[in-house]
Amino acid sequence: MNVIIIEDEKPSARRLQRMLKTLNINAETMLHSVEESIDWFQNNKHPDLIFLDIQLSDGLSFEIFEAIEIKSAVIFTTAYDEYALQAFKLNSIDYLLKPIDDDDLKTAVEKYKGRTPQNQSVTLDFNDIKNLLVNPIEREYKKRFSVKVGQHLKLINIEDIECIYSENKGTYAFTNEGRNYLLDSTLDQLEEELEPNVFFRISRKFYVNINAIKDMVSYTNSRLQIKLNRFNEQDIIVARERVKDFKNWLE
Repeated sequence: MNVIIIEDEKPSARRLQRMLKTLNINAETMLHSVEESIDWFQNNKHPDLIFLDIQLSDGLSFEIFEAIEIKSAVIFTTAYDEYALQAFKLNSIDYLLKPIDDDDLKTAVEKYKGRTPQNQSVTLDFNDIKNLLVNPIEREYKKRFSVKVGQHLKLINIEDIECIYSENKGTYAFTNEGRNYLLDSTLDQLEEELEPNVFFRISRKFYVNINAIKDMVSYTNSRLQIKLNRFNEQDIIVARERVKDFKNWLE
């Protein structure tokens, strides 16, 4: 199988390359910009499968497909879950949210391998998807949680939550009152329920509320440590592969 990676962050591209190698897939070619990708496609045989980042350093990756007719299958990779992901699902093999999870990658690759030969290529309507990126569908996000406290149910407003985190197979909301509440949802289930302008998933373990951030400190291995107004039960660390997206989110 001939596979290439189009990703502007070289550490993320190398990480994905290593993850694919554990699945016995060699992605020797890695491209990092729209311009570089167009030049490569003009001079090389097109691959069976492309892992495609949405936002590249010099523009949206859809510009590649406006310049070159490409029949390869596509798996989108993106950190921006508000980007009409259902459209990606309909118009590609799959999509993967950053930071990419090993199990999610394996499932996406197996989905590609399971396609019939006559249905390997995908007809992508990039104009429709690009329009959705520019004008995303308005969506209602979660405004409150109901949690069980003893024999009672308590309502917690979303703006009162400093962070949501997983611990010992449970998911907890920490409020600005300094209390923890056990939630019924997993962090993955909350992916589409939390307002993306307010909550950011800094790692596999933590969502933070932008309004609760008190300080940000450089940490080992090019990571960031977050200080919240009240939460101090454990270190809150932005995963290295999420730091750039986190900084963009702050702005």
